Amino acid sequence: MTETPEVKKAPYVIEWRDGFKIGVAQVDQEHRHLFTLVRALNLASVDQTVDELLDYVVTHFSNEQDMMEKSGYPAFEQHIRLHEEFAAQVADFLASGQAWSEDRVQELRRFLNKWLIGHIMTHDLRFGHWHASHHAPIAHATPHQKAPTFIGFFARLFGAGK
Repeated sequence: MTETPEVKKAPYVIEWRDGFKIGVAQVDQEHRHLFTLVRALNLASVDQTVDELLDYVVTHFSNEQDMMEKSGYPAFEQHIRLHEEFAAQVADFLASGQAWSEDRVQELRRFLNKWLIGHIMTHDLRFGHWHASHHAPIAHATPHQKAPTFIGFFARLFGAGK
């Protein structure tokens, strides 16, 4: 009998598409960067990339929540809860204690891509539509300009004491 060679799975990669835009320039730019970070996940640099991704998620969520709160977005509190649920899911995944493997990196990438797309195309898009109908265009800050403000679960998870 001959041994069947192991088939290596192609990485689960979803590229940013303009169809993911919600119409708020800063948020769209930050979402695009999140896709870039998820795409960069690989076994060789997973620890560094996960750290960078977590830092950027905190920055993005803080910026987005700040924009929602200041604009008077009526679903602001609900949106914070969605971000907190995401943070809890990621924390559970990372706290599992499993060693990083190609399969585990792909599992994380698959989860992050699916969550990002689902969240952007439902909840963030609702904000984009609401914002467009309730506010004149505002000057948008560039990403990384605002230091993250840790809110709720993020304060406990990602470092009120950093």
